[in-house]
Amino acid sequence: MARITYWNPEDEKFWKAEGKKHAKRNLWISVPSLMLAFIVWQIWSVVAIRLNDIGFNFTEEQLFTLAAIPGLVGATLRFVYTFAVGTIGGKNWTVISTAILAIPAIGIGFAVQNPDTPFSIMLTLAALCGLGGGNFSSSSANISFFFPKSEKGTALGINGGLGNMGVSVVQFITPLVITSGTFALIGGKQVLSNGQEVWLQNAAFVWVIPIVIVTLLAAFKMDNVPGAKQSVADQFVIVKRKHTWIMTILYIGTFGSFIGYSAAFPLLLKSQFPEYISLAFLGALVAAAARPVGGWIADKLGGAKVTAYVFVVMTIGAIGVIYFLNAKQFAGFLISFLILFLASGIGSGSTFQMIPNIFIPKEAAPVIGFSAAFAAYGSFLIPKLFGWSVKATGTPVTAFYFFIGFYAISFALNWYFYQRKATVAKTQELAKQAG
Repeated sequence: MARITYWNPEDEKFWKAEGKKHAKRNLWISVPSLMLAFIVWQIWSVVAIRLNDIGFNFTEEQLFTLAAIPGLVGATLRFVYTFAVGTIGGKNWTVISTAILAIPAIGIGFAVQNPDTPFSIMLTLAALCGLGGGNFSSSSANISFFFPKSEKGTALGINGGLGNMGVSVVQFITPLVITSGTFALIGGKQVLSNGQEVWLQNAAFVWVIPIVIVTLLAAFKMDNVPGAKQSVADQFVIVKRKHTWIMTILYIGTFGSFIGYSAAFPLLLKSQFPEYISLAFLGALVAAAARPVGGWIADKLGGAKVTAYVFVVMTIGAIGVIYFLNAKQFAGFLISFLILFLASGIGSGSTFQMIPNIFIPKEAAPVIGFSAAFAAYGSFLIPKLFGWSVKATGTPVTAFYFFIGFYAISFALNWYFYQRKATVAKTQELAKQAG
């Protein structure tokens, strides 16, 4: 495939003649790559709940830690991944970052077959799953270069939303594939206390072939955008920008909630309503499906306005979860939690739409990755906070009071900097400069 030598998506003639087709091709390869990254990153959210059922003897806090540690590592790696696109090229980094996902997938497949595998090994494999967590920053930064400002919200929403769908996919597919002997040639079966036969290694092995296929697609069909390369020093200027930190806080409130709740929801269901564990995938599915909608609505109505409504709805959802957890009513608990997931998904799209309208293009890409890096710590902090809450107070309810406080702070920041008349004028001036 011929190398692209000129790129300017804001040039309408170029965009219609050539740019759009190249951008869409790269987007639709980026999506499955990112989806696989999320699958590997969040695989412990479903593997952890099965370990003790097949002979392991980990404490509840250890299981929450296994679900949380990929979030810690993934979030930290996002700072590296953020600047990788500008340093070595989007296509090149997509190939590398997709291929290495096979390492933890293969490792987990072998480790779960032996109940004597020590916790330290499991913790190491959980940390390696953090490799998938880093991909979101580089993937989003890369896709932001391909589309004009008028379509960035929708494009980033599609990439992020369908990529985020990997969390729901792994939570839905895992219970199905572990009951099949598909990979019986690579290890034996395990028997649950109720006599059911399972092959927990399938939860990891099943993703190896798709990883190989998508890696090859990225290598032969994606492009490096001309002019996108920047030194780390050039990109690092974003840390001096006030709005980098404000948008990071807003994105922690939206995407940080989505990924943190996704990591913790299966374990919460098992501890509070174990008979409904099969519904664990619903939360991530709703949030991921809502993200492209959030980006699209933000393109039409304005990201700040949509984000404001999001934090109000998330607060209502959190209050509902508290009430129904205390009342031990599953239907109300599920609906309230799905409201939280829905709002966090829409907010993830709307906050990302705001960034390209505040920063110049070469700064917008690293800001997107940088804010996503901090937000990814939600995948670690939220499960750990739930674990602490259960250990200290006997219930996960306490953790939600912290979340409500954070949503209130985020709402206030969004209003003060992006909704007041005085600040809207400044933001619009920044947008003109970015154009």
